[in-house]
Amino acid sequence: MGAGGRRRRGQRPAGFLQVLIPTRNRAAEFGVTLAGLAAQDGPDFGVVVSDQSSAEPSWNHPAAAAMVRVLRAQGRPVRLERNLPVRGLAQQRQHLLDLADAPLVLYLDNDVWLEPDMLRRMAGALAEAGCGFVGAAVQGLSYLQDRRPGEQESFEPWSGPVRPERIRRGGPGFGRWPLHNAANLTHLAAGLGLPAGAWQLYKVAWVGACVLFDRAKLVDCGGFGFWQDLPPGHAGEDVAAQWRVMEKYGGAGLLPSGAVHLESPTTVPDRSTDAAEQVFGQ
Repeated sequence: MGAGGRRRRGQRPAGFLQVLIPTRNRAAEFGVTLAGLAAQDGPDFGVVVSDQSSAEPSWNHPAAAAMVRVLRAQGRPVRLERNLPVRGLAQQRQHLLDLADAPLVLYLDNDVWLEPDMLRRMAGALAEAGCGFVGAAVQGLSYLQDRRPGEQESFEPWSGPVRPERIRRGGPGFGRWPLHNAANLTHLAAGLGLPAGAWQLYKVAWVGACVLFDRAKLVDCGGFGFWQDLPPGHAGEDVAAQWRVMEKYGGAGLLPSGAVHLESPTTVPDRSTDAAEQVFGQ
């Protein structure tokens, strides 16, 4: 990438993108997530949903069903799949990866709303960076008045090509994780003064909830195939997969983020196993 990693919105990136949404017992939030997708201005994309709800699937909620109809009317294919029994988030994500066939895949959690140009910006950033993934860390806008300068001290822009990094708990780069707390990225982006349509890539420990991968690179690094070694009650599966991709191909965060967290209670209460620690033996 060029100096500072900044790019303006330009032509639509070549290729096709699939948005992969794991969902469980969050029908209303799922509808909001789909509404954000329906408002995207490009590039061409489809949606694949893997539902593990304990009762009716999320797409049966009237608001979600309406958004599925809108997306399909726009010519954006939507595939709705049930994935039971529940075997944990890593298996959910691997199931979605197995269903995908697009060059780019965006893992989008079911409680995230995206600004209208987010898919275009993320796809453009990934195409120009040529790395394994670009993530837009979700922002909790209830924290807009909660400024945390101490948590922003580890912010470090990429000032050249995104390079592979080895991240492990307690090692170099791991201390960047507080960057994604609260509304830190919103405050950082405001201070950068980026022109409309421009972006800045920066170094991350990992990114949660909204991550665009080069699918071939994610598959080459094993995807989420480690799910078979984990109990259903786990968290940090996205961290483990990203660390593998970062070590071989590099990964980056994107500013401005444009991904808003709906701040609903988690539907994964059992987080007794840290997937990253399990995978990397820490």
